[in-house]
Amino acid sequence: MAVSAEQFVEAGRLIRAGRLVAFPTETVYGLGANALDAAAVSRIFEAKQRPNTSPLIVHVDSVAMARQLAARWPPAAEVLARHFWPGPLTLILPRKPIVPGLVTAGLPSVGLRMPAHPVALELIRQAGVPIAAPSANRFTALSPTTAAHVRRSLGGKVDLILDGGPCRVGIESTVLSLAVSPPVLFRPGAISRQELEAWIGEIALSERAPDGAAHSSPGLHRRHYSPRTPLLLVGAEPLPAGRGVYLYYSRPREGADCRPMPSDPASYGACLYALLHALDDEGLDWIAVERPPEAAEWAGVDDRLRRAAAG
Repeated sequence: MAVSAEQFVEAGRLIRAGRLVAFPTETVYGLGANALDAAAVSRIFEAKQRPNTSPLIVHVDSVAMARQLAARWPPAAEVLARHFWPGPLTLILPRKPIVPGLVTAGLPSVGLRMPAHPVALELIRQAGVPIAAPSANRFTALSPTTAAHVRRSLGGKVDLILDGGPCRVGIESTVLSLAVSPPVLFRPGAISRQELEAWIGEIALSERAPDGAAHSSPGLHRRHYSPRTPLLLVGAEPLPAGRGVYLYYSRPREGADCRPMPSDPASYGACLYALLHALDDEGLDWIAVERPPEAAEWAGVDDRLRRAAAG
């Protein structure tokens, strides 16, 4: 859907006034506030019921804006920004004091991303400030990929929702820390570890953050991205009793209510959250999902499904 010039002007005014605006990116819808205003950022945590140990990603409209927030901009950041921005890649870098500690869970680093969506970029330009924005939903619940998902999850807690239609990528950004050496991949996404290593060399994988401690990246909670309906990942084992749906990419199960999924990871990720939102409305006892392939390009989808299925 098209966002009017008047809506952009109003959205920019609200961001500057310390209010909350939900907006589309290519990954999921974000719940945005002025990243330089700690009081505004606190409204994000309140609306989402998000713990302040989970840092936020700051969205920028240019490399120049990103460099205003980063205390250090290493050559690897320049290379990756040149090849993957705008796009679904968040770079964690040492932060300047201008970035409030609430944005970063008190850590000395900040996650920066230039989204590949015209509505998101125009909102940042209209606001004239970087925008801190996690997904626009209740904490650990299914991420929203349409404006309707935002309304259902957050309702009146948002001052304005910019409806830019369905999100193209459908799962959250890849998160890579350049604040350490070697760089560390904290969250897989549509841009794979192998694609990043082709440009900057070796990348390490992160370990799960300890409970109660500040997380080095968003998306590290054991349970996350979860539908209301219990979700389980399955191989060859029998499906549970009760009324459920089986999502498969390779072969259906005889006697089950089977729904096909795309066999390529990009298309799978693009439709995953929207389908799970729809299945939540069917009053099911469970959703069973065929385990995705053990391949690098499926790491983002696999991460989301494992966290959604965590007890």
